[in-house]
Amino acid sequence: MAELAPYAVSKQQSRGRRHSEATPPYRSEYQRDRDRIVHSSAFRRLEYKTQVFVNHEGDMFRTRLTHSLEVAQIGRAVARALGLNEDLTEAISLAHDLGHTPFGHAGQDALNGCMQDFGGFEHNLQSLRVVDELEERYADFCGLNLTFETREGILKHCSLEHARQLGELGVRFLEGHQPSLEAQIANVADAVAYNNHDVDDGLRAGLLSIEQLCEEPLFGEQYRLVRNTYPSLDGRRLVHEIIRRMINRQVVDLIEASRRAIEELSPADVNEVRTCSEPLLRFSAEMQAQHQTLKRFLRVNLYQHYRVHRMTNKSQRVVRDLFGTIFSDPRLLPLDHQEKVRFLAERSGDAGRARAVADYIAGMTDRYAIAEHSKLFNPTELT
Repeated sequence: MAELAPYAVSKQQSRGRRHSEATPPYRSEYQRDRDRIVHSSAFRRLEYKTQVFVNHEGDMFRTRLTHSLEVAQIGRAVARALGLNEDLTEAISLAHDLGHTPFGHAGQDALNGCMQDFGGFEHNLQSLRVVDELEERYADFCGLNLTFETREGILKHCSLEHARQLGELGVRFLEGHQPSLEAQIANVADAVAYNNHDVDDGLRAGLLSIEQLCEEPLFGEQYRLVRNTYPSLDGRRLVHEIIRRMINRQVVDLIEASRRAIEELSPADVNEVRTCSEPLLRFSAEMQAQHQTLKRFLRVNLYQHYRVHRMTNKSQRVVRDLFGTIFSDPRLLPLDHQEKVRFLAERSGDAGRARAVADYIAGMTDRYAIAEHSKLFNPTELT
């Protein structure tokens, strides 16, 4: 790895792990984090968790796994350009969606509704819960025992109520401070990948048209450039050429605008980065406006499209049905999960019981949730 900038996270500045471990030979601590994430069960399940389109709707649409890989690719490029820690950026990027429910944001909203009387459900907190408690791979501890810096980056959002319960991880939310620049990169890379690849999937599904998108400044500018350079290009090659240029345009803008912001503040180290009131990783004002405009366009024309809404409605019904039925009778669960329900219920009553059921549902893939729903509610389905 190239020499890091003074404001990057280095191994000397790490706040370490919750459980002490010997330093790994031939790997950095953040490479170890990345490797543990990639080998986790939760990471593998992302292959069958929704980005926008439910898993069974087609093999070519993004999943949470492909999205996470795309975020990591963008994140590493930005980190390298700014002299930041690529390994840490990659670890955070790969882990940021580990706690996501089946059926994307539709599933998350439904599960949050089910959990309103029991502390709610936030997928960022669930990702942290996965790496801190739920993964079962090591003899000496629960979870993956990741470094503070990776865990800090995973926790992108957090309510103040939950922040008060998280010790040092929750302090920045209470004090209005920022995470490391590597965590900030993963956050913005997530948004870049999400918007641009939802455009691609929306076009592939026939829910969006090039004519519609040409009204959007970011897409329209690249469309005209591609058309001028390749007048006869059409079909999927045209779409891919436009979208790769959109991503490049945003990433270059992000690097240049962030470099200016960093140079203006000139932070001495990562602690000075953390005490900032605003993120230093940012788009220019013009690009931020274009990014937000595209985000609004996708919300109205893709996420609220009647075909997506129909699947959203069905997906949320599946999650609510599963939660209500299993919460009422945990004996419907496999034996190992029944034991987890009993354990948390003994510790925290109904709130613990609900949290164990939420853990079970959040860990489901789209197709497993659909299959479980059929087994529980279809009298002709084999158990």
